[in-house]
Amino acid sequence: MKRLLNHSLIALAALSAWGAHAQEVTLKVHHIWPNTAIVPSKVLNPWCDKIALESKNRIKCQLMPAMSGGGTAAQLVDRVKDGVDDMVLTLPGYTPGRFPSTEVFELPFMSYNAESTSRAIWDYTQKYGMKEFVGTKLLAIWTHDEGYIHNAKHPIKTLADLKGLKLRAPTRQTTKLLTLMGASAIGMPITGVADAISKGTLDGAVVPWETLPSFRITENVKYHTETPQSRPGLYTAVLMWGMNQAKYDSLPADLKAIIDRNSGAALSAQLGRTYDESQAPARKVAEERKNEVYVLPEAETDNWIKASAPIYDSWVADVEKKGLPGKAMVQEARELVQKYSKK
Repeated sequence: MKRLLNHSLIALAALSAWGAHAQEVTLKVHHIWPNTAIVPSKVLNPWCDKIALESKNRIKCQLMPAMSGGGTAAQLVDRVKDGVDDMVLTLPGYTPGRFPSTEVFELPFMSYNAESTSRAIWDYTQKYGMKEFVGTKLLAIWTHDEGYIHNAKHPIKTLADLKGLKLRAPTRQTTKLLTLMGASAIGMPITGVADAISKGTLDGAVVPWETLPSFRITENVKYHTETPQSRPGLYTAVLMWGMNQAKYDSLPADLKAIIDRNSGAALSAQLGRTYDESQAPARKVAEERKNEVYVLPEAETDNWIKASAPIYDSWVADVEKKGLPGKAMVQEARELVQKYSKK
């Protein structure tokens, strides 16, 4: 009888282990972009194919592009934390003040290119930002390529040329920057920008190159102003790819391992690199339309950088009120960007 009981326990354990190993999971992946945009087409969709292959189809993605799963973009950070969605890709900045540590990378003139800044922000977030993602396993955090000014009214070659322009501002920090420089900063979804420019509600927008053709902005503007390669871009925005922590914790060890080796620093860098590679083709679309692309001289760019200093002071004061070491955070973010920009 004792031997029979032992055999039964062994068989039950083996069956349990087999069941855990054979577990299949479908991940509900919710994000803000249409399928044709670069993040889903060049990174997310291939990522889902890769983890399906590595797991022998035990991990599958149920893709919900362009907010087709319901709710608003600002709600995605809570939807994934609360388990409504298994994974989301979104911008932390859609919930201003919720992720104060990551916002340092949205300060003006911080980023030279998306890949180096994405490498920097992954390292930085491990030190300063993880407590802001409680309930969410961070798979990647990155930035898009440098944002520039694109408008329909006139060339922008000096700070004075910004005065009076109505420009769409994508983040809280760019709103402060444009206001400081004399423009009227207007917040609106990117989907409405082209129509607003065509109707004169906006004169232009502050966005990265990739966004222009995707949302028909190129055909509604005539002038583009860039910073030189020797200087950082006007701005960038932080993006995140998160997974519900409880969902991740429920996976068997072998499926967790597949998620782990396909996320983290390497995935963050890949996303940044994908945005960098999108610049030249999008810029070419503008050039083929005979739009004017103007690169600020280094001396003028330095004037703009100096003019943005109060925004840094304001950010440091805000986060220090929350008990964060604001000055040290800015310094470390800059050092990490410099470190990865040299590679």
